[in-house]
Amino acid sequence: MNIRDLEYLVALAEHKHFRRAADACHVSQPTLSGQIRKLEDELGIILLERTSRKVLFTQSGLVLVDQARTILREVKILREMASNQGKDMTGPLHIGVIPTVGPYLLPYIVPTLKKEFPDLELYLYEAQTQQLLDQLETGQLDCAILALVPETEPFIEVPIFTEKMLLAVPDNHPWAHEKEIAIERLSGLEMLMLDDGHCLREQALGYCFAAGAKENAHFQATSLETLRNMVAADGGVTLMPELAVLNEGDRKGVKYIPCQAPEPARTIALVYRPGSPLRNRYEKVAVAVSEAVKPILATK
Repeated sequence: MNIRDLEYLVALAEHKHFRRAADACHVSQPTLSGQIRKLEDELGIILLERTSRKVLFTQSGLVLVDQARTILREVKILREMASNQGKDMTGPLHIGVIPTVGPYLLPYIVPTLKKEFPDLELYLYEAQTQQLLDQLETGQLDCAILALVPETEPFIEVPIFTEKMLLAVPDNHPWAHEKEIAIERLSGLEMLMLDDGHCLREQALGYCFAAGAKENAHFQATSLETLRNMVAADGGVTLMPELAVLNEGDRKGVKYIPCQAPEPARTIALVYRPGSPLRNRYEKVAVAVSEAVKPILATK
């Protein structure tokens, strides 16, 4: 048994599909399948039920997966400790970022990080919040940039910036020329929303429900750009995070209006595992990101 075998096992548990797990581990499907069988032979237990098309773990397999996650997490800490023997800002850094932040934040911060920390080897991954937190927990990621939600509380949370959510309406909407909108005026409106899994969906729904608005039950988007295009096509209205509006202006037939009383907003933070030896590294990255973004938001 070796560390790589445990990585195969955990990947299979996460993806519940041999090919996708093999892709995630950058190996062929036969290689991954063969190593899982060898692991079963070595341990003398059956890890998987192979009588159906689905990947189903036995009870013994589930117990081993939990232990494998613990071992991989400890190995990650060991590697971090070894890395920390050199310079704080040297070596690989695996950062996760959520889809409603990544496309709009990375163009601002990647040049900054490369300039300030030229010896860091950046690896960037985009995924929804829960997947990022799972990967952070198992050590696949070093840190993640996402919106604070209750699920991030077990991690160290370093707030980076707060961004407003603006009301996006078609440019022919009766409100298109308003300077600001009291959020109570959303009462009774149907709002376009992202689909399940996006933390922004839950945050936006919270504000909308409090104002008396409701979700458009006939449409859910997979991305902010889909939402934006639906609004431009006069398909409804939505809340759009501030970074996604930067440099957008009134293009594509959409007007963005600040909301008040209360002002919808979310906090974007960098999160990492408690007890990580590379704490100073993550804190410095968080400061650099904050200093790069806050002035941009302040001008809007």
